[in-house]
Amino acid sequence: MINRTLVRTKVVQTLFAYYNDPGKTPMAAKKDLLRSFSDTYSLYMMLLDFVNVLTRYAEEQQEEAKARAKVTHREYIPNRRFIDNKFAGQIFYNRTLRAYMEEQHLSWDAGMSAVQAVYKRLTESPFYKEYMSAPKAGYDDDKRVWRKILSDLVATDDSVEPALEEMEVALDTNHWTTDYDVVISYVVKTIKRFKENSAADEKLLPMFETEEELNFGTELLLKAIEHKDEYAKMVAQYLRNWDAGRLAYMDTIIMQVALAEILNFQDIALEVSLNEYLEIAKEYSGEKSHIFINGILDEILKNIEQGEMAHKTVNMHK
Repeated sequence: MINRTLVRTKVVQTLFAYYNDPGKTPMAAKKDLLRSFSDTYSLYMMLLDFVNVLTRYAEEQQEEAKARAKVTHREYIPNRRFIDNKFAGQIFYNRTLRAYMEEQHLSWDAGMSAVQAVYKRLTESPFYKEYMSAPKAGYDDDKRVWRKILSDLVATDDSVEPALEEMEVALDTNHWTTDYDVVISYVVKTIKRFKENSAADEKLLPMFETEEELNFGTELLLKAIEHKDEYAKMVAQYLRNWDAGRLAYMDTIIMQVALAEILNFQDIALEVSLNEYLEIAKEYSGEKSHIFINGILDEILKNIEQGEMAHKTVNMHK
């Protein structure tokens, strides 16, 4: 689930926190990085469990409506299509999800305001009304409605971010709000993988596809810390052509990690490395930081001895 793009972002985030805590050691920073991976995976599990929480909330609302109808002697014929959604049933019984939620003591208790808000929007949405009123609905329809809920409602609802912030405090996690969009995409990907005959032992996405991604992240972090002064000198040589006041703290860290990758992971194409860090700069630094970072790295790489970069082609996108 956690790919190299997300690994790079987390290394930058971890390094930023590391330099803001003078008493922290590199090994403590490594521990923080590993914890951030675990927190992101917990968010993945929480968003999968949102299927269960929203389904149960819908059932509670239906039971309340039924009770009100009984008191007022009105006829009430509930439509249980959403509550009996076959994909939701598979998620409810998934052993991996249930075990993880219990082991990590995770729950939506602190985020029920978001559940309520999403449910209200859901019942008012055209795709839900169409799903509930269709003459029949098959398994593909059951999955489709949940993909729409996650991508169209949960990903865009204004109540979700503050709810995540409250849950971060309650559950002692970090970066849920910043990882939210990308993790939603992984949940949607998981929904697509399910089949009608998927049983309780259906596999979910692992935290890492291979140990290689995990090792890449920890080594990248430690190399960036180890060679901090060396990379700072590289950057300083080319500031003469730039306004030094524009060198934001986050820009410095992004260039430090970028150089750590370029100079220590020769199997990764140079263009890939550069583009990844320019995208991080666009997301986490100033409006024009990616242009500034691109210019500095371009100057550094043009002056690195040819032998060091023999199998990498400099192809900067300006």
